[in-house]
Amino acid sequence: MMMTLTRFRALVAGAVIFALSATLAPEPAMAAGDGVAAIVNGVVITDGDVAKRAAFLRLRRAPGAGAQKAREELVNETLMRNEIIRVGASVSTDDVDAAFARFAGSNKMTVPQLTQILSKAGVTAEHFKSYIGIQMSWPRAVNSRYGASGQMSAQDFIVRLQKDNGKKPVTNEYILQQVIFVIPASKKGKITGKRKSEAEASRKQYPGCAGAKAFAAGLHDVSIREIGRVLEPQLPAAWKDDLLKTSVGGTTRPQVTDRGVEYIAVCKKREVSDDFAAQVVYQAQDLEKAEKQGQDPNSVKYLDELRKRAQIELR
Repeated sequence: MMMTLTRFRALVAGAVIFALSATLAPEPAMAAGDGVAAIVNGVVITDGDVAKRAAFLRLRRAPGAGAQKAREELVNETLMRNEIIRVGASVSTDDVDAAFARFAGSNKMTVPQLTQILSKAGVTAEHFKSYIGIQMSWPRAVNSRYGASGQMSAQDFIVRLQKDNGKKPVTNEYILQQVIFVIPASKKGKITGKRKSEAEASRKQYPGCAGAKAFAAGLHDVSIREIGRVLEPQLPAAWKDDLLKTSVGGTTRPQVTDRGVEYIAVCKKREVSDDFAAQVVYQAQDLEKAEKQGQDPNSVKYLDELRKRAQIELR
């Protein structure tokens, strides 16, 4: 069974670090002479993939680390990846890059330093990103499969309230607005730096959410998107740290996304404690607990179903 939010030991100072999120992009194409270890629904897992995962298992100090366990993890992840993509539950590449950078920073490393450590360990940054991307995206797929529009049942909600003596949890409600400095697909990589500088400079003149549309009209290729109401547990991972530190009327630092360069403004913020907010808080608590324990029964059931329907050829 896969673990979400997996613990493993770093190669520096023996510190324990945590995997957060990353991309679902497949591993690079196999090199010449790289043998086939398994084929899962037509997707090839190479001996090179298995070697990287075995190295990653050793880095994580996982029990039973070896080629057999590595191949089994990769078979499961291939099934998960395909299902995540099918149901549209994957995290974005922006979430990947932001999480990878946070991961490096939390361990007092730069991104190049973390990449170098992973390479020396025989893992590679790409393999690590693929792994932790699935760890973040798979719970979304499970919720999509088994949840009722992502909400708790009325009975489960009542039981939780009773455990808390009828006191609903309190969380923050945000009203958010997105400011997007658009980069056409044909110009990606060519003007990204320029647009990022423009976005950063514009934050000093940002007039607040009410005047944002008029403000954007005076800028070149800038659009405003009203995100609306978002509860704190629902804040997107790539923006959450910044948003928690941003005061009302302020903006986050710009980030490069698939649309261009953008930042988020906090229009309003208040404490709420209604039924919907309580459900969101309970769900976040349950998901965090399941991730730490790695024992979500729905996840196990879902993966078993995928395995039964799959065509898996082991070499």
